Amino acid sequence: MAEAPQAHVGWTFVTNHARVLAAIADNPNIRIRDIAARCRLTERAVQRIISDLEQDGYLSHTRDGRTNTYRIQPDRVLRHPAEAGLTVASLLSLLVQDETDRGRPSGTTLSRFAHTSGAR
Repeated sequence: MAEAPQAHVGWTFVTNHARVLAAIADNPNIRIRDIAARCRLTERAVQRIISDLEQDGYLSHTRDGRTNTYRIQPDRVLRHPAEAGLTVASLLSLLVQDETDRGRPSGTTLSRFAHTSGAR
């Protein structure tokens, strides 16, 4: 397992709940320890977030020995009124990179948005 970079200071665009959900979407058998390292959170924080997501029906898990397999409910609607009608699947489509995109230089996937932001 790679060592996690230093924690970010200041505000971010993505919540910890979304980061944990994206990590699980990337690997449904991921360990809490690995989610914590990837999201730069404590294991206890990840456990609380998973509990929140399960309690509200966004996530469930089955246990096989010492391994959890998580199942995301992709059709669940996001909680905030500003995202009314948007599903978990639509959120994850933005957060989870396809393996083919991982090696692509940054900025190459954003070119389709350049015309709407006035960037040239």
